[in-house]
Amino acid sequence: MTEKMNHCGFVALLGAPNAGKSTLLNALVGSKISIVTHKVQTTRTRFIGIALHNENQMIFVDTPGIFEPKKRLERAMVSAAWAGASDADVIVVLVDAVRGIDDNTRRIIKGLREGKRTAILALNKIDLLRRDSLLSLMKELNEFGEFTETLLISAERGDGLEDLKDTIAKTLPEGPWLYPEDQMTDITERMLAAEVTREKFFLRLHEELPYAATIETESWQEKKDGSVRIEQVIYVERDTQKAIVIGKGGRSLKEIGKLARLELEEMFGRRVHLFIFVKVRKNWGDDKERYDNMGLDWID
Repeated sequence: MTEKMNHCGFVALLGAPNAGKSTLLNALVGSKISIVTHKVQTTRTRFIGIALHNENQMIFVDTPGIFEPKKRLERAMVSAAWAGASDADVIVVLVDAVRGIDDNTRRIIKGLREGKRTAILALNKIDLLRRDSLLSLMKELNEFGEFTETLLISAERGDGLEDLKDTIAKTLPEGPWLYPEDQMTDITERMLAAEVTREKFFLRLHEELPYAATIETESWQEKKDGSVRIEQVIYVERDTQKAIVIGKGGRSLKEIGKLARLELEEMFGRRVHLFIFVKVRKNWGDDKERYDNMGLDWID
């Protein structure tokens, strides 16, 4: 009797900023591994989320949104997204059905064409669009000729995700699993902690400081009682930004720290002692060391 061979491979999630990639990744993996905010371009680097489906292992590559980059950091983010796609066995392009075909979606389709790649199309947020408008959008997108299949989903509600996983699984190459059954991501706890704090930073200060900061976990100390002491630094570019992050009487920083600590304790299942410091590092967006810490390539 021939032994059944499983399928396993890398699946790149591509989309414009705020198309819902992080929400989709978390839903597919079944655990929060990517931060979610209503601000665009919050995913800065690529990392993987691992999901099992009918004994097949799908290794999702979460990527930054694809848009027209202007600054060095933006160029590095877009480069990371395309690098993740070029190495993947399967590409899923996520399109916000409400937003429709914008310049960034056209940019992604052009990139697929130039790279001679096809992709699975996942139309997201379908619960927010009328059926006739949805059918018209599907027709227009499929006329580009880059999509092999079209799936209708709502990443937030979970609609259509089983069909999407079925479609991905049958497209992956045959082969053994590449990761242990209980592993869900390649992101370290130190990086995950920094990402959680960055999410709370965005939610608390998105109007005042949309993209002027980066957050790093500088110290991780295991305590004898099973708790962990984490020290993090928020790097900003100017003293005025530092004052905004700290807030009057330290109010903003305390709120960010409280929200991050509570979520980290839930994630790690133990007590967390979180200490956050704010430092000014002028032009950190042009500091190669910061790119190394974020897992991004330095692009001249």
